[in-house]
Amino acid sequence: MAEIGWAGVATAAAALAGVLGALVLLLRGLRAAGAVRGAGRRLAVEEAVALDARRRLVLARCDGRGLLLLTGGGADVVIGWLPERGP
Repeated sequence: MAEIGWAGVATAAAALAGVLGALVLLLRGLRAAGAVRGAGRRLAVEEAVALDARRRLVLARCDGRGLLLLTGGGADVVIGWLPERGP
């Protein structure tokens, strides 16, 4: 068996780093273009507005439906589900 040596190991490591870097850049480009979404994401906070020093109104999206929440103060309150958007 032939020995690889340090030059061979360095070349292999550089090639691996180049391939991984290219894959990361490709994935970022696809996400920016909207072709790839986060896998399995069912819950997301779309927007939050501070009403005063303690309370916030939060618009969340769960399984494609909007949910309005009032947080802070004495208790958190579900204001309600928003109607589904048309296509």
